[in-house]
Amino acid sequence: MVARKAIRPLAGPGDDVGAAELGRRVAENLRQRRKARGLSLDDLARSSGVSRAALSQIETSKSNPTVGVLWKIAVGLGVPFAELIGAPRSGAVVLRRGDAQVLRSSDGKFESRPLTPAGASPLLELYELRLAARATHASEAHAPGTHEVLVVLSGLLKMHVGTETFDLGAGDSVAFAADRPHTYENPGGSDARYHNLIVYER
Repeated sequence: MVARKAIRPLAGPGDDVGAAELGRRVAENLRQRRKARGLSLDDLARSSGVSRAALSQIETSKSNPTVGVLWKIAVGLGVPFAELIGAPRSGAVVLRRGDAQVLRSSDGKFESRPLTPAGASPLLELYELRLAARATHASEAHAPGTHEVLVVLSGLLKMHVGTETFDLGAGDSVAFAADRPHTYENPGGSDARYHNLIVYER
């Protein structure tokens, strides 16, 4: 079984400022969406599997949650993942490459960069993923009805979905129900890049 890796904002100039801003957005979005649904911290703890103490720490910007924890919270709230990390938008919006908040694993072997502006659609999200050579990244089950489409841009991908495994090369793609645990593995000797489309149930 592959252990989940903590994800943090991509290091670089202004990284501390970017991480603090992301933490504030997550805190505000979590608090607003929880209250809009009439949920107490205890209610959300039960539906998400994240402890009340951890939720309180996140809402008060006292901790930086991993992507795995944010996914659990999104499932518990019944909202797309991007709603927790993005600023509210309306009308036509543009996401510049330099403005995207890149997330990476603590060991630097996995990166995820959003390609769709936050709030652009409640039904889908698009990411560009980078996975280092011979690295793996495990993802917990998403909300019921969620699907993913992975397109290999370069390198290799061994996609594990439940008990099934799919070997893919550049130009190949796989679609699967993402409401069960799944793991991305790069068996190659160089970095691999993928497009990851997440589609939520209507």
